[in-house]
Amino acid sequence: MMTATFAVVYTLGYLGTTIWLCRGLRITPKALCLGAMAIAMTLLLGSITIPLPTGCGISCGSWLPLMVLALVYDYRLAMVSGVACGILAPFLLPGWSLVHWAQFFMEYLVVFSSMGYAGVFGFKKRYYVILGMLLAVCLRLVAQVLSGVIFFSQNAWDGWGAWGYSLGFHLSAKIPESIFTGLILMILPLKQLSKFAKGGNNV
Repeated sequence: MMTATFAVVYTLGYLGTTIWLCRGLRITPKALCLGAMAIAMTLLLGSITIPLPTGCGISCGSWLPLMVLALVYDYRLAMVSGVACGILAPFLLPGWSLVHWAQFFMEYLVVFSSMGYAGVFGFKKRYYVILGMLLAVCLRLVAQVLSGVIFFSQNAWDGWGAWGYSLGFHLSAKIPESIFTGLILMILPLKQLSKFAKGGNNV
């Protein structure tokens, strides 16, 4: 009961904060094209995974398109694009089938739109990029762990319990994928990409 209550509070708080942050966003033709490209790349890369013994899988860089969009163009656009990814995921990503309607709001909308939080600190300093990425990953991780506890506890390994199972399942993939994503973000020429993406025009 406490877990479900916390999940509801977290989901409503997250979605409310995200909607508030996205106020004032204008979808120009350029923004629409960039968002569509990020959505397509996220779903494509998300469909290619490296399976782990825990049953989870590491995607082939599926976090990067939305994170890069958030950093070099507009984190609000990345959040909205993430919502679109969450809507499309049950239909286009293998293994992303809904088991309950509440899972859609608690997990799907959060895990993709949270990638937009990678850009809330900007990229003027490299540690801003890492802080933003960690914030995005933590927001995603909380949603997925809660979803695992509530909707998939029946799959828990012997002796682990629902919380131990969900944490072990998701951390086994999130830790290496976070390291991989962070390394890629560190070597990307974000300033040059931002100039190219914006082309002198803001959203």
